[in-house]
Amino acid sequence: MRSILVVLDGLGDRGYDVFEGETPLQAAHTPHLDRIAALGVNGLYHSTTQGMAMPSETAHFCLFGYDIGDFPGRGPLEAIGENISMGDGDVALLARIYSVEEKGRLLVLRQENPEVDAETCRLLHKEVGRYEENGIEVEFVPTKGIQGILILRGEVSPRITDSNPIYEGRPLMEILPLSDTEKGKRTADVLNNYLVWCYQRLSRHPVNLDRARRGLPALNGVGTQRAGGMKHVPPFRERWGLKAMSIASGAVYHGLCALIGMDCFKVGDTDAPDKDLRERLRIAKETKDFDFVHVHTKAVDEASHTKSAQYKKDVIERIDLALAYALEEIIPDEEILFVVTSDHSTPSSGAMIHSGETVPLTMVGKYTRRDDVAAFNEISCAKGALGLVRGRELMHLILNFLDRAQLVGLRDSPVDRPYIVADAKPLRVR
Repeated sequence: MRSILVVLDGLGDRGYDVFEGETPLQAAHTPHLDRIAALGVNGLYHSTTQGMAMPSETAHFCLFGYDIGDFPGRGPLEAIGENISMGDGDVALLARIYSVEEKGRLLVLRQENPEVDAETCRLLHKEVGRYEENGIEVEFVPTKGIQGILILRGEVSPRITDSNPIYEGRPLMEILPLSDTEKGKRTADVLNNYLVWCYQRLSRHPVNLDRARRGLPALNGVGTQRAGGMKHVPPFRERWGLKAMSIASGAVYHGLCALIGMDCFKVGDTDAPDKDLRERLRIAKETKDFDFVHVHTKAVDEASHTKSAQYKKDVIERIDLALAYALEEIIPDEEILFVVTSDHSTPSSGAMIHSGETVPLTMVGKYTRRDDVAAFNEISCAKGALGLVRGRELMHLILNFLDRAQLVGLRDSPVDRPYIVADAKPLRVR
């Protein structure tokens, strides 16, 4: 048997008055997701602990069965996904150029996502591209629009705080070390000096002098977040005994695949999320060389970030159309375990970026139970036979329903594995 895991990014949400207290998923017309839930066993999922608001990359890392303490940070994952070279001792951070305003010697975030043409981005990135101080090299590598990856080389530490306040109207934060080490202090000091240097250089740049004449806000600040350094973790196949592939768009998922040794089928997103997902499901169905295929769509999460619950509901209904393919072509195949869930909740109202509520989970296969749940949403699935599933428990359940889980206490290799080892060393007569 093999498994197809569909992750509808940011699917979970809160209840809203516009839907009479229901979530966008509850309010949406989702006949295909509901039918899948009715065919399988259901529950709720959280990648760590209820109430913790998880970013997608960390949630996926835990969902794939890894310990959160081994997570290297988003910066390195994006760097890997963008094919940016990193040495073992290097540190990577997410970085972006945006608009700040000096108020009482503080740099207050004015616009985090200004619309900027490609040529302006190129000129500004070049202006802050390289910096060196106290034996530490700083390189700003552009990726998309105003965004980029900051690479630190030398005696540097990833254990530092963010500078990007995220919310407009708040000042950029001083970068601080997370522990009282000389390396951490030095890294923080150099980065703080770099950010001030960036502000001074960008403020004097001809691009911003011209923008001032036209009454436009200056693009004069750099913000950083999610520092990390490379870590080596056991490959997914070694950990779970499954040859795996991910079908996803986005550098962070491509980087995560590289980190855990998962094959990656890179796809692009269009303005038709239903067609995008249907095509990814088709690829998953027809790709039979893998025991585990992760199918991802970011469409619902992006809809959530517009802070329109109605728009999120509409996108969910479009996504549901794609699940018709699963009902017609995937679920009838008894050799496939089909799983649908999400990585986290994304509220379509309020200040939070992501929120900590659980998300619905359904699993359909020839070895799964069938409970009484008839609708796929955050409330109905709570009544399912799986109950609350956390972290790596999802991967253990997948192994179980693939009929591959090892009986606890049996040892067929020197390393304790949760799966039956296919190539256990045989005894030979001498």
